[in-house]
Amino acid sequence: MSGTALVGIQWGDEGKGKVTDLLAEHTHCVVRYQGGNNAGHTIVVGDEKYALHLVPTGILYEHCTPVIGPGVVIDPGVLLDEMTALTQRGIDPSSLKISGNAHVIMPYHLELDKVTERFLGRNRLGTTKRGIGPAYADKAARIGIRMQDLLEEKIFSTKLKVALKEKNLVLTRVFGRLPVDETEIREQYIEYGERLRSHITDTALLVQRALDKGENVLFEGAQATMLDLDHGTYPFVTSSNPIAGGACAGAGVGPRDIERIIGITKSYCTRVGSGPFPSEADPADAEVLVEAGGEYGTTTGRKRRCGWFDAVAGRYAARLNTLTELVVTKLDVLSSFESIKVCTAYRYEGERYEEFPPHQTIFNKCTPVYEEFPGWGGDITGARSLDDLPKEARSYLEAVEELVGSPVSWASVGPERDEIVHVRDVS
Repeated sequence: MSGTALVGIQWGDEGKGKVTDLLAEHTHCVVRYQGGNNAGHTIVVGDEKYALHLVPTGILYEHCTPVIGPGVVIDPGVLLDEMTALTQRGIDPSSLKISGNAHVIMPYHLELDKVTERFLGRNRLGTTKRGIGPAYADKAARIGIRMQDLLEEKIFSTKLKVALKEKNLVLTRVFGRLPVDETEIREQYIEYGERLRSHITDTALLVQRALDKGENVLFEGAQATMLDLDHGTYPFVTSSNPIAGGACAGAGVGPRDIERIIGITKSYCTRVGSGPFPSEADPADAEVLVEAGGEYGTTTGRKRRCGWFDAVAGRYAARLNTLTELVVTKLDVLSSFESIKVCTAYRYEGERYEEFPPHQTIFNKCTPVYEEFPGWGGDITGARSLDDLPKEARSYLEAVEELVGSPVSWASVGPERDEIVHVRDVS
């Protein structure tokens, strides 16, 4: 068996898509195990750029089976639009497999997401308003609708009627909105089910059979460790578990099926939306990182908040995920700086924290303790081996390894598929 989990160790947007794409070339099956279309992977292949939100990255390879697991929440309209767009660009999505147990994002989930954020005002969470949170809430409350329900009109109609009794009351009486129309939703979603019928299957069995045959299976998460529902910077988190442990529940495999756990990190940090961000850079440096790194959300287009590499959060993520290795992305972006900061600890009320704080107040109010490293000040996008990198860049990678406690196997030096440096083999 050869299962590999790919996880972000920051707040998302680390470049997981590029690494997934790199590994997919030698992978038989790529499984998306959590999240929804609130996340995006951007893949650059030559002059072509692909922005994927629900379809796993393996779709770009004919030999690879892309799988959407039971832990994902799916907006079927968005998924069908993405499949159509791929078809128009010459990519055949017929190999896509979708778990019948994956939950469906319904129109009332999107509406509730929007009005709830407005209702929260200054305390809003900064969601993408894609209905992800409300869909997961219904899943936990056991009133959710699953992809398999779309294939049985009687079952779907019954579940929809039950759900709308509550949702329309909340929309009309709490938020003063118009009710959603049951007939319109029923007809539209039954049509979605028919269009997706050939893709919906028992993906957990499919994946397990691939593992049992010794095939390479890659488990890709959306978002990242610091946005994990249980272990992230709650409540400014996503509604699922992006950590490596979440791959087991979200794909339907056992812990022993995953042998390799690769953590993806930018050479600096970013996050989108509200929430604490100890190593956030001052406006001038942040703007350089935004422009040099193209830090705008794949899904929302929002400008990302930018800061320096946070080694405290990195150590925390390495422990939570039991990382076997690190891939550092966007190393080339730091070429813009003569001096590079790294947050090595937090300080709060005179106390120094080198491990992630046990209380949210400390994390919300702490100040970063920085160590500075010399920059290299030159273009490194042409580097393809460790020896091609300036000594300052090599020293920076060594510092990241030591501070996080996990070996760096690869470093990305540009957006193109081949703009990557092999640092070392990790067994």
